[in-house]
Amino acid sequence: MKNTTCSCKSDETASSSSPPNQSLRKQITWISIILVGWILLYLYLEKIARWITYDLLSMQEGSKLGESVLFFLYDTPKIFMLLVLIIFVIGIIRTYLTPEKTRDILHGKSLWIGNMIGSLLGIVSPFCTCSTVPLFIGFVKGGIPLGVTFSFLISSPLIDETALVLLFGLFGWKVAGLYLLSGLVISFITGIIIGKLHLENGVQDWVYEIKETEKQSQEKHLAFSDRIAFGLHEIKTIVGKVWPYIVGGIAVGALIHGYVPTDLMAGIMGKKAWWSIPLAVLIGVPVYSNGAGIIPIFTVLLEKGASIGTVLAFMMAVIGLSLPEVIILKNILKWKLIGVFIGIVALGIIIVGYLFNALI
Repeated sequence: MKNTTCSCKSDETASSSSPPNQSLRKQITWISIILVGWILLYLYLEKIARWITYDLLSMQEGSKLGESVLFFLYDTPKIFMLLVLIIFVIGIIRTYLTPEKTRDILHGKSLWIGNMIGSLLGIVSPFCTCSTVPLFIGFVKGGIPLGVTFSFLISSPLIDETALVLLFGLFGWKVAGLYLLSGLVISFITGIIIGKLHLENGVQDWVYEIKETEKQSQEKHLAFSDRIAFGLHEIKTIVGKVWPYIVGGIAVGALIHGYVPTDLMAGIMGKKAWWSIPLAVLIGVPVYSNGAGIIPIFTVLLEKGASIGTVLAFMMAVIGLSLPEVIILKNILKWKLIGVFIGIVALGIIIVGYLFNALI
């Protein structure tokens, strides 16, 4: 009887634990199959785009229209494929890194160390401009210095992880590294300057008047299958929001690629035009896009002869100094601090642009 009872309990335990394990194995199997298919499609993507453009649609090879259509048909699936893969991986990482954990890491650090950690955490933290208000309030109420908070909040949108990986995949580690390094330097120095200026009075009064009602949320101990499910959910959610900007960016890039003369772009955004970098920053501020949406335009501008420093300054202004971000920041900051923030970041981007044009 005792053996039978134990056997029954063992069977019950096995049967109760079996479905989750089977579900995880099934998810991993499907992900592996999809990944193999992803790799094969990515390798033959250019050939497929050329076949559609010149054979199926009978476009004339080398014509302006043909080149534009080829660019659109090739870059659209390529960027979406890279984006889906990146979002899935980052979505899994996101389940391990919560805003509360980020705040705990930053709390109690010295000014220089805190700003450096804040800048580095901004890279891997999946927080966009829409998260600025609750994050800022949480950091201020958590006792984190204002300068450290700004290092994190500047780095998080400015060093867009999607743009970083796409730059690496499209242009190699040098361009991606330049983008990463410049974003880190800007966020770090801006945080140091704001911290040294003691601009705490530039925060809206209501932020300090809020009663501390937040509860520290414990890290969720999720099964890996749940983390995979969250990654898939992130693909659906994020791609559903950004796809119009991506398609629009690729369409603009296709028009520039096919119809805008190389000499014109080199004249406007080349190394010889000293005013091109400040102008690129000014143009980039009102443009609303994210890293994935601006990459196609970035690609074409470089192909047309624009200098990398000028194009990089334009891209960083679009991502890090967007008009929607300023509108959101107005809810928690006074105009004085917003002006300091915009001025320092814009100056940093301009300096980075001149530096890269001089070095490359």
